[in-house]
Amino acid sequence: MPDRSLTRLRVVLTAFFALDGFVFAGWVVRIPAIKHQTGASAGALGLALLGVSAGAVITMMLTGRLCRRFGSHPVTVVCGVLLSLSVILPPLTHSVPALGLVLLLFGAAYGGMNVAANSAAVDLVAALRRPVMPSFHAAYSLGGMLGAGLGGLVAAHLSPTRHLFGIAVLGLLVTAVAGRALLRQDVPAAPDRPRSDGSPARARLDGRTRGLVVVFGLIALCTAYGEGALADWGALHLEQDLEAHPGIAAAGYSCFALAMTIGRLSGTALLERLGRTRTLVAGGTTAALGMLLGSLAPSTWAALLGFAVTGLGLANIFPVAVERAGALAGAGGVAIASTLGYGGMLLGPPAIGFMADWYSLPTALTSVAALAAVAALIGFATRRAAVG
Repeated sequence: MPDRSLTRLRVVLTAFFALDGFVFAGWVVRIPAIKHQTGASAGALGLALLGVSAGAVITMMLTGRLCRRFGSHPVTVVCGVLLSLSVILPPLTHSVPALGLVLLLFGAAYGGMNVAANSAAVDLVAALRRPVMPSFHAAYSLGGMLGAGLGGLVAAHLSPTRHLFGIAVLGLLVTAVAGRALLRQDVPAAPDRPRSDGSPARARLDGRTRGLVVVFGLIALCTAYGEGALADWGALHLEQDLEAHPGIAAAGYSCFALAMTIGRLSGTALLERLGRTRTLVAGGTTAALGMLLGSLAPSTWAALLGFAVTGLGLANIFPVAVERAGALAGAGGVAIASTLGYGGMLLGPPAIGFMADWYSLPTALTSVAALAAVAALIGFATRRAAVG
């Protein structure tokens, strides 16, 4: 395929990643309003929100099979349509059970979109023979920041129904334009790598390959654990343990997310300079040191610096892990790594909560540093597979 076509495909896939982050962030910022609308207690809302996670986890493995059968490009387009349509459902509910059911559908579309888009990106990375995977995840982060920022601006002026309906319309428009271009593109797999579709180039996995895919999934889990923990507990740590002003405390996750975005934007250059193994090891080590500072520092500003350093360290670990799993096993590898990674994001917040009850919140947050260090060790131990 000509280089111009590959460049066009990269732009189209970047649009889908940005759309994924934008739509999800648009839903997240309206959670308080929908909680009030449904009259849900904190506990009931938590149970309803599990619908997103359950739908995503259930669908991820199924999406891997669909990508192998029909190809990742058509599945990405279909998931883009479903994601855009399902985001308008939560504000139409008026009870917790109904909210949980529609969030199950929304989570299924979100999980399918993640696996399908990542599978398509893995094929493109193989064709380009350049480590551009972090740039797609940077687009997801930028889309999320844009969606959250826009949601904050319109929250006081638009109801959740109108806001999310507008997001749905925009999502369908982007999917129509980008999807048409995506369906016209076909990326050949590199000779030594399986494709995400069901082509003969994809060999049946042996035990060693499947084991390596699971190992890269565990690396993704270690990264996502930290992201989930900081999203739910970072602000509370700053406000409760360091007596930060609520506004400053709320900036804790923003520092982390912005640093992660910057790290992903520079990820391709970093991978080309250091290689996958050094990037994994350096990223895990940096994140471990940053989170030790963030969780144990005696001052707010030192903790904020620690959160930012953690974001820089974790930025490229998940994209590299998913790319390597996909390179080894196609869409099935992406599905396994994504499912494990998403499991880490689910595991982080409750695990931190239990440890905070047993010990203290600062001590509990050091588990993020511990798992980042584990990711670095696994990355070093699998250095031959990471290079391949």
